[in-house]
Amino acid sequence: MTEKERLPDLSWKKWGPYVSNRQWGTVREDYSADGDAWNYTNHDIAEAKAYRWGEEGICGICDDMQKLVFSIGFWNKKDRMVKERLFGLSNRQGNHGEDVKEYFYYLDSTPTHSYMKMLYKYPQNPFPYEDLVSTNAERGKKDPEYELLDTGVFDGNEYFDLFIEYAKADADDLLVRLTVVNKSGKEAPLVILPSLWFRNTWRWGYDDYKPALSAQQEDHIRIEHRDLSIKNIYARQSDKTLFCDNETNNQRLYGSSNVTAYCKDGINDCIINGNEAAVNPEHTGTKASFLIEETFQACESKTFEFRLSGKDLKQPFAQFNALFDSRKAEADEFYADFQKEITSEDERMVQRQAFAGMLWNKMFYHYNVEKWLKGDPADIKPPKSREKIRNFQWKHLNNEHIISMPDKWEYPWYATWDLAFHAMSFSLIDPGFAKHQLKLFLFEWYMHPNGQLPAYEWDFSDVNPPVHAWAVFRVFKIDEHLSGKPDLQFLESAFQKLLMNFTWWVNKKDHNGNNIFEGGFLGLDNIGVFDRNAVLPNGEQLEQSDGTSWMAMFALNMMRIALELALYNNIYEEMAMKFFEHFLAIANSLDKMGDECFSLWDDEDEFFYDAIAASDGSHMYLKLRSIVGLIPMFAVEVIDDEMIEKLPNFKKRMNWVLENKPELAALVSHWQVKGQDSKHLLSLLRGHRLKRLLYRMLNPDEFLSEYGIRALSKEYEDHPYTIQINGVNYSVKYTPAESDSSLFGGNSNWRGPIWFPINFLIIESLQRFFFYYSPDFLVEYPTGSGKFSNLDEIAESLSKRLSALFLKDEDGKRPFNGQYPRFQSDPDFKDYILFYEYFHGDSGRGVGASHQTGWTGLIAKILHPRLSRKVAESETQMPEGMDAQ
Repeated sequence: MTEKERLPDLSWKKWGPYVSNRQWGTVREDYSADGDAWNYTNHDIAEAKAYRWGEEGICGICDDMQKLVFSIGFWNKKDRMVKERLFGLSNRQGNHGEDVKEYFYYLDSTPTHSYMKMLYKYPQNPFPYEDLVSTNAERGKKDPEYELLDTGVFDGNEYFDLFIEYAKADADDLLVRLTVVNKSGKEAPLVILPSLWFRNTWRWGYDDYKPALSAQQEDHIRIEHRDLSIKNIYARQSDKTLFCDNETNNQRLYGSSNVTAYCKDGINDCIINGNEAAVNPEHTGTKASFLIEETFQACESKTFEFRLSGKDLKQPFAQFNALFDSRKAEADEFYADFQKEITSEDERMVQRQAFAGMLWNKMFYHYNVEKWLKGDPADIKPPKSREKIRNFQWKHLNNEHIISMPDKWEYPWYATWDLAFHAMSFSLIDPGFAKHQLKLFLFEWYMHPNGQLPAYEWDFSDVNPPVHAWAVFRVFKIDEHLSGKPDLQFLESAFQKLLMNFTWWVNKKDHNGNNIFEGGFLGLDNIGVFDRNAVLPNGEQLEQSDGTSWMAMFALNMMRIALELALYNNIYEEMAMKFFEHFLAIANSLDKMGDECFSLWDDEDEFFYDAIAASDGSHMYLKLRSIVGLIPMFAVEVIDDEMIEKLPNFKKRMNWVLENKPELAALVSHWQVKGQDSKHLLSLLRGHRLKRLLYRMLNPDEFLSEYGIRALSKEYEDHPYTIQINGVNYSVKYTPAESDSSLFGGNSNWRGPIWFPINFLIIESLQRFFFYYSPDFLVEYPTGSGKFSNLDEIAESLSKRLSALFLKDEDGKRPFNGQYPRFQSDPDFKDYILFYEYFHGDSGRGVGASHQTGWTGLIAKILHPRLSRKVAESETQMPEGMDAQ
């Protein structure tokens, strides 16, 4: 069976890498009175505390309801604890926010996880926990982060490379191979603890069923769970087995009595302190480990093998290597077929690791807000202050699914607008999963009854850009292209729920009822002059160029979906017309087309700005040139004339509006003038304004970097933007990498760096404009160079700039690795790719979350330009075969 043949069988996805890299410090594990999630559970507490909502581990796998987890722990005989989880800093500990302080790389995975591979680099000397915390605490916002490599713990190559591979013999038969490589020239010991445990589902007062693990032999553990088909785990090599229970050590953490003598940290206590009384002498429990103690000679490599199976196997390791080789060959075949149009070996490697990062960052996410607020029947009742703590307005939310995460350590919770971009990459190799992810957030146990989509765990009520409809239609078209048939049920059911979300936006985020939208920070953290979520003191209202443009884009996306559905069911013509008119109303408000009313387009600077509207009707521009002013480009659709002719009711009503409402007709960029191949254009920008925006965007002294489009004009590097509002002075400076401001928590910075989601939408928008305009529509590129290119050429060039972040340059270096020379030259680092959250606006160095393969994983689609362009162009055309109907 090939991977493509395996994909439709969901049983092959029952087991996968669905274990979080960090469960501590998350909102869902926080039962404090004040909502201080980072301190309620921290890294050290996690060793002894049984989690309520999920589990964490290094390179872990579990079933799709996370009832059973497998992961591997390590001890170098020098650390103060077994390395069971990845270490990093909390938000307050890092001078630039939370940050993982480990080196690990996702190297491969198929969509069904029939084969997976990752690498973890584990130091042989004591892990510098205290040094990382104390040194980062001494550093300020203007200082660089103190990273693991800076501590010297990797000097002299005194570390292990730990390669972890998984292969499925069958849907419920999992093979595990650990290859340990001593990278140093010295002998080094290592304790290996392949571990298995049940998520604690019995302690909370709902269901007291308690599964069990028990030793059959020193190399065989029996698994008993009423809901699981896997019944055994085997080790080819094991010194003995150790057992405890996945229960909190209350005595250690709180000074109260324990429910068991063998708590969650029992195996750790036994290994580190030699406390044999901490593990169960009866060799049974809900957590267990094989114990393997090895000494590695200089540069020696050894392999260890394990197997989880639903069968009772007399020879569990017969044909083990052959099965691994078969699954690896199938993975190679799957990607070779997908990548056949990519000629560069380096590009193929980067793309495959990008897909691996996307697939490894799937996670079981469980969070029932009502139960979380009330507390569980068998647990201590939370303090009364929790009744009005964060997310209390989301009591309907009950999530219990496998979800694509931005990053399972730094962001081990979903973010709705991130996920829309994740779906773009997933749709190329697993359209079914991409569609399911988008539909998930429209279900009633995600979407608020009022129609709002949940933003993210720290505050579900925050507002992200409304890109869900955009993603739904794009994934629909990619799926249609790959499968040869349209999934109309997916498109229609998503459209119905998106109607509710659009209505929520109109009712909640248009404060003055004038089709100017005030979404708040809109996921762009510190992009504004001040916190865009803040309430202004004198009743002023922030009217947002980006919020309004996102809504214009949303209206066009909904119109385009309705037009597609109308080709199969003409009742949708009415809905298409509704969104056509709504788009015109938003466009009219964004730009009053020369009358005396205020416009968010500044004729003097020829750029879009946010503005502050006072209660007396006066306005003041916030003349800060950022990507906020480029987002109007995204509201663009190009539609084939043949499609319009197939929809007579839509055409009739549309023509009536354009003939009888000239003030609205003037907003539609050349709708009546057919472009190349008889296409119509709907956009917020006419040709002149598009060129003026591009003049700024393509200027190396403003937005254009060697590696993409910056989030803020570089002009503010030497001349910061300053303004006084209500007696308070504000200043914004171009900061191309880490933020020097505490305006928002975390390590995100939108004041200069390069971000993939915005760059991706810029490229896609330029392609759509090109599909309307002829190749003769030329723009100076770069600005000031005297060279002119058409919009398709510019889109392709921007794609190459983004790709250049990861690909080897003429010196064999990868710009994202710019922080350390070792990462550029060391053969044990230089070809392992990290897909950072964002990138230095000048050098391309990776910044922020190092494993944010989520939307940075869009590089996988960008590296496939022919497929991307072909699908994009198909969205402007009549569906194949429709013209014959």
